[in-house]
Amino acid sequence: MSPVTPLPNTASAVADIAPRNRELGAFLRARRENLDPARIGLPRGGRRRTPGLRREEVAQLANVSASWYTWLEQGRPVNPSAQVLHAIAEALQCSETETRHLLSLAGVAQAPAKGRECTRLSAASQAILDRLEPFPAVIQSARFDILGFNAAYCRLIGIDLATIPEGDRNCIYLAFTRPAWRARLADWDTSMPHLVAAFRAAMADHLDDPAWNADLQRYLSVSAEFRATWQRYEVSNVENQLKRFRRADGSVVALQQMNWWSAPRNGERLLVYVPLAGAGADGLECPPAHAG
Repeated sequence: MSPVTPLPNTASAVADIAPRNRELGAFLRARRENLDPARIGLPRGGRRRTPGLRREEVAQLANVSASWYTWLEQGRPVNPSAQVLHAIAEALQCSETETRHLLSLAGVAQAPAKGRECTRLSAASQAILDRLEPFPAVIQSARFDILGFNAAYCRLIGIDLATIPEGDRNCIYLAFTRPAWRARLADWDTSMPHLVAAFRAAMADHLDDPAWNADLQRYLSVSAEFRATWQRYEVSNVENQLKRFRRADGSVVALQQMNWWSAPRNGERLLVYVPLAGAGADGLECPPAHAG
């Protein structure tokens, strides 16, 4: 397999590492160090200076030279082909999502066409949200900004979003800075890493975008928990899933989160939370009744 364009033998090739190359190298290193040698039939015996696989082992499995793979992890501009990247992903036992993320970081995956980023919700979209009552519903941007919501969603998360400044209406920011939001998530230890991993996967196509980088720096600055989770280099798809919420009375309800992309070109999506089959509306909190 012929994987590379020869690496220039200059000091600048090492010193001038592009952010995308650096991120690619860090992602590969994290995957390598988290892979148990026993999973691919390698013995655990012998002294290993680092956890997981050695670089030489990954290189052998991917049929590339050890020195070239080391350059790749170091973020040097070796210009890997799609074929070689797929071989490395297979060697590291990457999932489909992780493989797409790897290719995107390397500049191989075709980024979706960028559409106009909408920051104001149309009247028609708000009407849809309102008509979905009593189901909690929200419209988010690709960066997890909350563009629109209905009253049921506010009851679900325990926060009146109308009182939150528009610049702070972001699911990631609120999850890590608002105790009331966090308290409503019954499975924080699993839902929080999934949220961070989904943001990392989405950001792969926007590493040079100032808005995305500003968001990342904001999250890193406000939360040590986000910083620690970000360093795990996990990636995840946005997907329909079962989520558990803690209601105001302390009870826990499971709701099915459904996603619809209302504007695929710019990543806006509609999220609706519905009770499980047979539960009816019992799992939803209703507004207090007014005295007649």
